Amino acid sequence: MGLNLHTHLEGWVRPETAAELARDMGVPTPAGGWEAALRMREPADLTVFLAHVAAAYPVLAAPGAMRRVAREAVEDAAEDGCDFLEIRFGPSTHARPGFALDDVIAAACEGLADGSSATGLAVGLVVCLLRHLDDETNVAIARSAARAAGKGVVGLDVAGDELLYPSLERYRTPYAIAAAAGLGLTAHAAEAAPGRAARDAVRLLGVTRIGHGSHIADDVSDLAWAADTGIAIEVCPTSNVLTGAAPSIREHPLHAFLEAGCRVVIGDDNPINIGSRISDEEKRLLTEGGLTTEQLRAIQLTACDVAFTDESTRAALRSRFSAA
Repeated sequence: MGLNLHTHLEGWVRPETAAELARDMGVPTPAGGWEAALRMREPADLTVFLAHVAAAYPVLAAPGAMRRVAREAVEDAAEDGCDFLEIRFGPSTHARPGFALDDVIAAACEGLADGSSATGLAVGLVVCLLRHLDDETNVAIARSAARAAGKGVVGLDVAGDELLYPSLERYRTPYAIAAAAGLGLTAHAAEAAPGRAARDAVRLLGVTRIGHGSHIADDVSDLAWAADTGIAIEVCPTSNVLTGAAPSIREHPLHAFLEAGCRVVIGDDNPINIGSRISDEEKRLLTEGGLTTEQLRAIQLTACDVAFTDESTRAALRSRFSAA
């Protein structure tokens, strides 16, 4: 089916799992129930979208709950036909007394490993810094991620509100820590900020991939830069339409990226919240977006090249899609 290189663990919580965990943890049921709390059904904006994502946070604040959600995410991705899953999350959101950063990351890694063992689906965890956090906390997150390198963690990301916290300079130290540990580097950039934010992410942080990057398409010089540097842009079509970042699948910046010769990969961002998994994203790109099967295969091959994985897994994935 394809590789999923941009998806958030917090967006994989099944409504029925949320209800069970909430009962066990004493978390109140949201008004309207868990399905309504988690699922975004109509286009709105990023604030509304993030509120649906955040609805799951209270049921992720314990080791067993984190392990279960991570395991179920892999199971659901495998059932969807996913060939490789790279899933990210912000551990600081779920940490609390008795459930420290290292414990949060370990619980997620254990759940992903359980799911991988049960399904055979290769999976890696990308740890996210968060823009609204203080520098000390983000450094602690990077150090925790580095300690888990080779134990399930494969990369570092930064996510959050670009408009309120636009500077990337302050993340140099956390990214240097991750790079020294051999982790892959990506960053949410030019999602809400101008396209130059993607340039800053490459220049200051050394990333090889950009999350969303929608505003790169606003300027021909930024498009040319992205194509020339070979940076991979992680696009999430349905999510971008729901948040207002793109008017439709047919008018998504993805098309400008491809026309300019940029490297593109796809993800489903928060599949429970948007009601779309990676298989649905691929179908929509073909039926609504007008992509050809050859263009989609090229996207999949790009994903094989830029995934944060070992070379044997990469070679196996490339062989699978080259033969398709």
